[in-house]
Amino acid sequence: MDRKEYIKLMMAGSLGAGLFMATGCTEEDRQLSEQIIANNSPGDGYGRTEEEKKHDQRLHADTFFTTEEKEMVAVLSDIIIPADEISGSATDAGVVEFIEFMMKDYPPFQVPTRGGLMWLNNLCRKDYGSDFLSCSSQQRMEVIDKIAWPNDAAPDMEYGVRFFNRMRNLVSTGFFTSEMGIKDMDYRGNRANFWDGVPDDVLAKHGLSYDKKTLEETIRFEERGVMAEWDEDGNLIRPRA
Repeated sequence: MDRKEYIKLMMAGSLGAGLFMATGCTEEDRQLSEQIIANNSPGDGYGRTEEEKKHDQRLHADTFFTTEEKEMVAVLSDIIIPADEISGSATDAGVVEFIEFMMKDYPPFQVPTRGGLMWLNNLCRKDYGSDFLSCSSQQRMEVIDKIAWPNDAAPDMEYGVRFFNRMRNLVSTGFFTSEMGIKDMDYRGNRANFWDGVPDDVLAKHGLSYDKKTLEETIRFEERGVMAEWDEDGNLIRPRA
């Protein structure tokens, strides 16, 4: 099973999208992130009220990620959800812009995300002598493999594991709530339906059937959007042509 299919199944499961947005950080993460940042140089919508629109405009007018950080987020996003035969990658779906917005809309994300990106650069410099973006694709995947599998990660990778978990949650949420992600899941939502009675095989199993009068009066596709009305004697009133 590929990564996108696995994430899609998680989205459809009992925890649903709420799981992916439960990306709070521990106090230890916050302190470690602040320390990492201190020691490094940081390389209108449907249904929105006027107040919400103004709030969003303020956030969109601001910028959180540096150019390098934004490029790192893009690479990580496409590692987490690459393009396949069904749809494009996370960056194609606008996930980077979504994560940028979330950094400003929910400030507690900022310190652990920036600290995590710096931590990732430091690990790459230690292992390969280059920052994350300068590493080869193979080197990047070797680093990601150290933090993408919590049960297999070494104890000294714990901070990186938590960082990557948060990134994976944000990327998954951004992708599967985008137009592309919704199409990828083939999500139909609530759609008008037509009920044409109990299935014939079920009726036959119980030795039952609809009489002609019932079929003519109650099962009419052309009137599926018309609310039924009855007269004082309990007779169904059909709408006049």
